[in-house]
Formats: sequence, structure tokens, C-alpha cells
Amino acid sequence: MGSKKDMRRLDLAIPYVDPPKSKDEADMTGAMSSTMPMAAMFTRNRMIGWVSFVFSLQTWLGETPEQKRTASTPSYMSVLMSLMALVVTYFPIFMPSPAARADPAAAPSPSPSP
Repeated sequence: MGSKKDMRRLDLAIPYVDPPKSKDEADMTGAMSSTMPMAAMFTRNRMIGWVSFVFSLQTWLGETPEQKRTASTPSYMSVLMSLMALVVTYFPIFMPSPAARADPAAAPSPSPSP
């Protein structure tokens, strides 16, 4: 114990190598980035629209060359779809429906008498 010499042997160290990903692994990010904009459009929920935009943008920016080659649709299409979902969710603010344009304070007109 008198010697504080490093007893590790560098010639026996094995560097770590990531295992290769299997080709049949499901692409969950692609599925989520294509279905979330549709859910935002159907429910007209703005929060889902923003989450779908951020999620699809991250998927597009993190796309690997392997995913670019094997993907059926390019990732920028999911970004455009999520932008369209945001437009759909915010559309009623700029173009309200005719029922919403009617004065809500006005009393309903009386029904005609015979």
C-alpha cells in the first residue's frame, strides 16, 4: 500500500461502441409528428397544434441520412402539416363563424303569431 501507482492496464481497455439499430424498429417520432397535427385540426386545440409544430420541427432537424433515404414522406412535410394545423386552429379568430358574429346581447326575435 505504500505505492500509489496506477495499476490499470490501458492495453486491456475496450472502447464502447453503440450497438447498431435494427431496421425493423418502429419510427415513433415520425408517427407522432404526422398524427398530432391531425388531432389539432380535428379538436381545434391550439396547445396540441403548438406541440405538434415543435415536435415535427425537432424530428426534421434530428433526421439522420438513413431516415432520409428510407422515409416514405420527407420530414419537412410534417412541419408544413403542423403549420397548417396552427392556421386551422387560429382561423376562427380572424374569420369567425356567422353565428359568432351575431350580437349575443340581442334578444331573440319573437316568433310570428298566426
